[in-house]
Amino acid sequence: MENLFNTLSVWFQSLGIPGLAINAGIESCLPGFPLPPDFLLIAMDLATPRNALLFALVCTIGSVLGGAIGYTIGKFGGRPLFNRFFSKKADKFQAVEKLYEKYGSLAVFFSAFSPIPYNIFTIASGILNMNFFKFIGISILGRGGRFFLVSTVLMLFGETIKQYLNYVIAGVSVLLVIFFVVVYKKRHSIIKNEDSNVPILDKSNKIKQENNTESTYANN
Repeated sequence: MENLFNTLSVWFQSLGIPGLAINAGIESCLPGFPLPPDFLLIAMDLATPRNALLFALVCTIGSVLGGAIGYTIGKFGGRPLFNRFFSKKADKFQAVEKLYEKYGSLAVFFSAFSPIPYNIFTIASGILNMNFFKFIGISILGRGGRFFLVSTVLMLFGETIKQYLNYVIAGVSVLLVIFFVVVYKKRHSIIKNEDSNVPILDKSNKIKQENNTESTYANN
């Protein structure tokens, strides 16, 4: 596996910017692919810091396009195709499905931004019939946020921050998770309160209508 990792890394790096885009695209739609684009992105950012934001943009575009391919695979291939080619990932798909049931589209954002495998979520999004344009929008936010964070940090701090990048990404991921979970719970609490208040309002309106009717009859 290490030899494959090194071979792919050298090959993609030899292609330059197109290699970065291809690496990001393949990783986004192929579960089990051994080379995340982050390694090449970091190497290119450190080699040419002035182009770091360009590299982040290329990586984002390639990754989102790869995600669209993964979504299409899931949409038209469905569970049978996933189970046939990625049978070893079946347990992960079940975990993804549970996250979808609980958090919906937020699960895609977390996978796109954090170290959680994004590629399984791209295929799962198609299988679970998530709105395609919503999927693309969330993928752009998640993937773009991750890659631009990496490139910006490296552009500003260079080699000295490289060994701490995973901690930076993990820290930001935790903060985002906490923020969105709080928003999610608050939103559902508001919706629940609104639903519980509807019968009371309806009952109140009904009493008012009955009182008005009685007044009308009394006046007549």
